[in-house]
Amino acid sequence: MLMDIILYLLHLIQYQHKQICWLINFICRYIPLKQWAFDDSHSPKYQKFKIDELPKIISYKQDWDWKELIPYYQERYHKTIKPVFRHGECDIPQSCHCPVCDAPADYLKWNNGKRKSQVLCKVCQTTFSPTEDNRFSKSTVLKCPHCNHSLIRKKDRKHFIIHKCVNPKCPYYLHNLKKVDKKHLDEDYGKNKYKLHYIYREFTMDFFKLDLNSLPKNASSLKFTKFDSHTMSLCLTLHVNLGLSLRKTKQALLDLYGIDISHQSIANYCKSAAMCMKPFVDHYDYGTGSVFTADETYIKIRGVKAYIWFIMDAAKRSIIGYQVSDNRGVGPCILAMRMAFRNLKELPQNFKFIADGYSAYPLAAQQFFHEFGDKFKFDVTQVIGLTNDDAVSKKFRPYKQMIERLNRTYKVSYRPTNGFDNIDGANYDLALWVTYYNFLRPHKHAGYKVLNEVEMLKGADNMPGKWQLLIFLGQQTILNLQNQASA
Repeated sequence: MLMDIILYLLHLIQYQHKQICWLINFICRYIPLKQWAFDDSHSPKYQKFKIDELPKIISYKQDWDWKELIPYYQERYHKTIKPVFRHGECDIPQSCHCPVCDAPADYLKWNNGKRKSQVLCKVCQTTFSPTEDNRFSKSTVLKCPHCNHSLIRKKDRKHFIIHKCVNPKCPYYLHNLKKVDKKHLDEDYGKNKYKLHYIYREFTMDFFKLDLNSLPKNASSLKFTKFDSHTMSLCLTLHVNLGLSLRKTKQALLDLYGIDISHQSIANYCKSAAMCMKPFVDHYDYGTGSVFTADETYIKIRGVKAYIWFIMDAAKRSIIGYQVSDNRGVGPCILAMRMAFRNLKELPQNFKFIADGYSAYPLAAQQFFHEFGDKFKFDVTQVIGLTNDDAVSKKFRPYKQMIERLNRTYKVSYRPTNGFDNIDGANYDLALWVTYYNFLRPHKHAGYKVLNEVEMLKGADNMPGKWQLLIFLGQQTILNLQNQASA
């Protein structure tokens, strides 16, 4: 009787186990959990904006050659490697060398008999084709990290080359293919609507060697002939602080102070001030925290869209990285990140970089890891959409709202310009505004104080005096940078 009860309970447990497994499988397939809804890997349409991991890079270039290998084998294994003993005349060209160890033709022999299409190196045991177009013709080979197949060069863009894994049996491709609606696959070019294959972008321009200290051209000097430095600081106060256009600034100076100055002279003063203060603003140590937030917004240059990139320290609200660009590619994003990381030797602990769903940010982060290694390895937390439909959006939405509010604040000063004539004008205008925002503008969240208090500015009684002191600090920064470069 007892055994019957035990058998009955075992059958019952097995039945319950089957029911639980069926329910879990049903939930996983048809009822996605809330946190899964954010995972872009479950959305084939969003797959185009996803950045794939770095490929495997196979390098055939070695630090040693055959002259070092032969004595090494002799000492380590007591093995003497002699030239190939031939019964007849060598038909391998004397110009043929081993592509790995650079051994001459005396150490090479045919590896496939009479076919004579494959050569074996006696020193390093490498097999290769004697033709110039062989697997060693490239110094490095890119391979898919999922299937280990070589990547195919597909497209050449302005600043990068697109490499693609075309292996039809690649597990990454098969996994993405399963998520696509079957009816779309039956349509013409149905697969082309989605990103299914592994893709790697090889950049042809090194954005980490570009100069970050570029300044507007054609700026006037600080040698005043008709007006003085006080007039210049008045122009900056009215134009930058109060957001007046150049012509309204001209009219305000005439009405308030009786100063008759042209709007072009005001523009020249702004260029000169931007040239002086930009190095100070860019090299200032803001004492950044562990959370950065980034976003881009568009402006108009001669009626054509251009872009402003901002990176903000979420703790202090300071602008630590900014860039003007004529495109929305990953290059300007990298330059803005370089400016934000300028004073960091490594990333702080628990570092967070928050942005929207634009793919340039994770791609730029990938390039930082590729360039600097683990010291600058970080993931981009992407807040997608306008509603908090997932746990990530609920947690990090306030950071995204910070940078969006910054964009709107900048647009208030940009709107009176009605666009810029050239990108240099956008550059000097942005440099002046960032200077004002970080060092002169009172902020509500900082108790209506400035974000970064400079000791020298505390001695100034008014805003024109603070602008003059900032120009002086900028000049000192330029001199220090010149002395460091000459040292």
